Amino acid sequence: MKSNKTALLFIFITILVDVIGIGIILPIIPDLIMELTGEGTHVAVIYGMWLTTAFAGMQFLFSPVLGEISDKYGRRPILLLALLGLSIDYMIHAWAPTITWLFLGRFLAGITGASFTVASAYIADVSTKENKAKNFGLIGAAFGIGFIIGPGIGGFFGEIDIRLPFYIAAGLTFANFLFGWFFVPESLALEKRREIDFKKMIPGVSLIALRNYKGLLLLIAAFFLANLAGQALPSTWSYYGIERYDWNPKQIGVSLMVVGLLVAIVQGFLVGVLVKKFGKRKVIIFGFLLWTVGMFLFSLASEPWMLYAFLIPYALGGIAGPTVQGVISNQVPDNEQGILQGSITGLVSITAILGQLIFSPVFYYFVRPVGKIYFPGAPYTLAALFLLMAFGLAFTAIRRMNVEPD
Repeated sequence: MKSNKTALLFIFITILVDVIGIGIILPIIPDLIMELTGEGTHVAVIYGMWLTTAFAGMQFLFSPVLGEISDKYGRRPILLLALLGLSIDYMIHAWAPTITWLFLGRFLAGITGASFTVASAYIADVSTKENKAKNFGLIGAAFGIGFIIGPGIGGFFGEIDIRLPFYIAAGLTFANFLFGWFFVPESLALEKRREIDFKKMIPGVSLIALRNYKGLLLLIAAFFLANLAGQALPSTWSYYGIERYDWNPKQIGVSLMVVGLLVAIVQGFLVGVLVKKFGKRKVIIFGFLLWTVGMFLFSLASEPWMLYAFLIPYALGGIAGPTVQGVISNQVPDNEQGILQGSITGLVSITAILGQLIFSPVFYYFVRPVGKIYFPGAPYTLAALFLLMAFGLAFTAIRRMNVEPD
C-alpha cells in the first residue's frame, strides 16, 4: 500500500513537472526569441509558432510509441528516461546560443514530454477498480496546478534572468528522476507484458475508430472546434500582451496564473455542481455562449483590466467542454471507452498543432508594420467564430440525441 502511494506521488510529480515545463516557457519565450533573433514581436510569433508546432508534433508522434514500448519493457524505465531527457532539454534551453538550439530543445521536450500515456498506464497498473477514477483525477489536478505554478516561475524568475526559469525546471525534473530511481518500483508485472504491436505505434491510428460513432460525430466535431479555438490563448497570449499592453515576463506570468486558477476552479468544482443543478443540456448551451462571448471580448480589450474582466465569462464557458465529453462517453459501451478516449486524445493533439498554424499567422498579419489594418485581437475574433460554430453543432447534436435536460 505504501509503495503504491509512493508510486502515485511520483506520477503526480512527473506530470506536474511536465506541465510546469510547458507553463514556464509561455511568459518568457517571446523575449528569448527576440533576444536570439533580434526581431520584433510580429516575427517572434512566427518563430514561436514553429517551436510549439515542433513540440506538439513530437508529442503526437511519440505518445503511442512510448506507450507501446512501456507495455513490453515496463513503465519505470520509460518514465525515468523521459525525466532525464526532459532535464537535459531544459539545460539546452538555458544554454541555447542560437534559435537552432531552441528548436533542438523543443523537439527533445516533445519526445520526452510524450510520457503522459505511460504515466496514465502506470496509474492503471497500481489502481483497483474502486479507486481508479480517483487516481486518474491526479492527472487533472497536476495539469491545473502546473499551469498555475509554471507561468509563475517563468514570469517572476524570468524578470531576474530570462534563462533562470529553465535552470529551475531542470533542477526540479532531475530531482524527480532521482526520487523515481531510488524509491519507485516497476508497476507492470512480467507476466502482464506483451510484445510490441508496431501498428499501434502509428500516430493517429486511433482516429480511425471515430467512424464507428456516426451518431456522435456532430458532438465530437463541436468538441474538436472548441479545443481548436482554445489554442488561440497558448498560441498568441504572451505576444498579445507584449504588443498591446507592453507587458514584461512577470506581467505575462501573472495573467497566465490567473487563467490557470480560474480554469482549475471552474473545471475542478463548478462543472459537477452546475450539471447537478441545471442539467447537461443547459450547461452545454450556456457554457458555449459564455465561451464565445469571453473569447470575442478578448479581441476588444484595449486595457489590461478589461482582459482580466473578460476572463470571467471565458473561464465560466469552460463548463461546456467536460460536459460534452461526458455526454459523448455516456453514449458508448464500457468496453469501447479506451478506443473512444484514445481517439479524442488524438483529436486534441491535432488541435494543438493546427492552432499554432492558424492563430499565429493571423496575429502576424494584423500586427506587421507594413499591414494596412492593425488589429492584434484578430486571433480571438477568429477563435470566437470557431466557438460559435461549435455551439451550433453541439446544440443540434444534443437535440437530435435527446440529451436529458435533467
